[in-house]
Parts: sequence; structure tokens; C-alpha cells
Amino acid sequence: MPPIPTIEQRIAASQPPNDQAAIMYQQWRSLLFLHWPIAPAEIQKRLPAGLQVDCHQGAAYLGIVPFYMHGLRPRYCPPLPAISYFPELNLRTYVYDADGQPGVWFFSLDAQSHISVWCARNIFNLNYHYARMRYRVEEDGEVKFSSTRPRHATQSFCYQPTGSSYRAVPGSLDYFLLERYRLFTLSKAGRLMQGRVHHSPYQIQAATVIQYSDDLFKINKLSPPAQAPAHICYSAAANVSIYPMH
Repeated sequence: MPPIPTIEQRIAASQPPNDQAAIMYQQWRSLLFLHWPIAPAEIQKRLPAGLQVDCHQGAAYLGIVPFYMHGLRPRYCPPLPAISYFPELNLRTYVYDADGQPGVWFFSLDAQSHISVWCARNIFNLNYHYARMRYRVEEDGEVKFSSTRPRHATQSFCYQPTGSSYRAVPGSLDYFLLERYRLFTLSKAGRLMQGRVHHSPYQIQAATVIQYSDDLFKINKLSPPAQAPAHICYSAAANVSIYPMH
């Protein structure tokens, strides 16, 4: 088994790469994080060779994250209306590689942009799907979000941040789940690939969740959760730099 990431490795991962230039920029808005603990073996059997399920105090986690993509643009290019602004919804878990580098494995990502979905699937080989989506922020801060993938029921989310914002403390569950700066995927030839992202540490808040859906579990052939999410939090925004896959 590869070495479990140390606290030092987890903190170091949050630093931008010093040997790469960003190829893309974007802002993530109105992020809701819903997490359920799950038996590590259930996750491990779904991971490709070279990745190990990452655990916090013995538990693996699956997370559903709805948010709004704002201002997506390649380096040196301005945002474009057709590809730069859209809602997104993903189902993810937490992993590390043979070098003990922590990151994210996405089971699926839904987005309301045909062009962006095509690019993500064909250039980065990420499991993106097109979905019809709605996103609205009310005057009181309540977020209303829905996603309908073809041939599937509508998934609806309604949530609102509460309380003061704070940053996750290294070693905490918040930090384990949120402060992730590496994603893994497989190339079309089946080789493990990774890509780095960078943003300032999340400013997070508690959240009141009026409505949520866990249908992504079933869509991705995972056992549906038998209980409400064990971890819930919100972040208003993150300015993100994207680095090349390798």
C-alpha cells in the first residue's frame, strides 16, 4: 500500500506548482459541500490501479457538490458567453497516489455547457455529462439549484449560508474534505493522469439545506446513503487556476 499522505504533504499540495504555468482560469461560486462517510472498500473497488482511497479517522467519504462556474477562460483569452458561465454538479471521493499525493477522483460531473462538456471529455478525459440546469441566488442569499440529465429525474438543491466564515484547520475533517488541489483521471489509453489546481484556502460557512438530492449515487451505481449528510458546508467563491494534465 502506498504511504498515507502526511499533514505536511496535504499542506504542501495547497501551494501553486512552481514548474508549471496555469492554462486556464475560473471562479467557483455558491459551493455547497454534502458529504457522507462510506466504507473504504466500497470506494476502493471502483478506483483504477495506482490510486488508494483516502480516509479520515478510518472513514472514506463521498461528496456531492453543486456550484456555479463563472468566467471560465483559457490563458490569454477573455471569457466567452457560450462556454464560460454555467452551473455544475459533481460526485467525488478522495484518494492518493503511489507517492502519497492527495487528490480527488470524480465519479461524474454534470454541466450545462455542450462545448465545455465536449472539451472536458475529449481533452481531459473527465466523466462530464450535459444536463439542463438552473441556478438562482435570492436576495436573502438562498441558492436554488436544479439539474436534469437526459433520461434521469431532476435533482434539486436549496441551501443558504449561515454564520461567520472561517478557514479549515489542517488535520480537521473540513480540511481533509475541502482543501484538495490535485485531480486524477485516466487517459484514453488507460494511463493514470493528474492535474493541479490552485486557489486561496476556502472561506467556509455552515449552511442550512432546505432540499438536496442524492440521486448521483444511484446514477453512478453506488449504494444510496441511508442517512442525511454527515458533513455540510458552504463557500461563497474561489478564484481558481488550472494547470496541465500529465
